[in-house]
Amino acid sequence: MAVEAEVLKELRRLRACMPEVTGVLAASADGLVLARDMPDVEPEGLAALTAAALGIGQRMTDLAGGGGFRELLVRGAGGYIATYAAGPTAVLTLVADDRVNVGRLHLEGRRGGSRIADLLTGRFPADRPLLADRPAPAPAPAPAPATPRGPMLGALPIRIPPQSRREY
Repeated sequence: MAVEAEVLKELRRLRACMPEVTGVLAASADGLVLARDMPDVEPEGLAALTAAALGIGQRMTDLAGGGGFRELLVRGAGGYIATYAAGPTAVLTLVADDRVNVGRLHLEGRRGGSRIADLLTGRFPADRPLLADRPAPAPAPAPAPATPRGPMLGALPIRIPPQSRREY
């Protein structure tokens, strides 16, 4: 029961960080609702359709040689439905209106799918902070500047073509 509560907490975090997302659903790969936060959509029907889309997406990536299924984006006249793999046994579906930033939708959807996968497999402690909440790692040291050939003019090297090096 604790896992479902943590999955629901992740779904609510997704909705809170993106106001354009109007509904979020975590479902098993066979179409059963695991957790949901969507007021205006029938979750069981969407979970079943998501499972069907997952099967089609997996078959398409297999045929095209694209590797395992990662995500599917459907755009309608009123918005988007994005489905992301959440491990081998679950999917995350986000319903968003047409004003959503699709790049951010992908970023948050991928992050949420990964976190849900970890929660469902027990690899992710509930009290572990998200990547965005962790302190940034120390920057790598800057590489040593390359030594230019030829004389310098300001900060740019001057390259003299071989034919003009002749003395007259």
